[in-house]
Amino acid sequence: MIHLALHLIIPALVAAAFYRAGWRRAFALMMCGMLIDIDHLLANPIYDPARCSIGFHPLHTLLPAALYSVFLASKTTRPLGIGLYLHLALDSLDCYVTNGVWITP
Repeated sequence: MIHLALHLIIPALVAAAFYRAGWRRAFALMMCGMLIDIDHLLANPIYDPARCSIGFHPLHTLLPAALYSVFLASKTTRPLGIGLYLHLALDSLDCYVTNGVWITP
């Protein structure tokens, strides 16, 4: 449950700290980064607390992660890119805390 809360709290803190004037828009775009969890629907079971998302789910692998950097290039889409990378970082941290690994081998 803490992991899910961090997916909301961390983007809110980043938006408030770095996008003071347009924090609502930045926060909304960062939260769109959570949509990559749609790939969990391809897994069976959909949710497994012992499974590491990084390296397992298609949108949580290295190639898509590299492609997310495209969003960082434009000032307009940068909050989305930040949200995507925050999402991956938090999932990786969760992998380490629950399984002792940063990525699914």
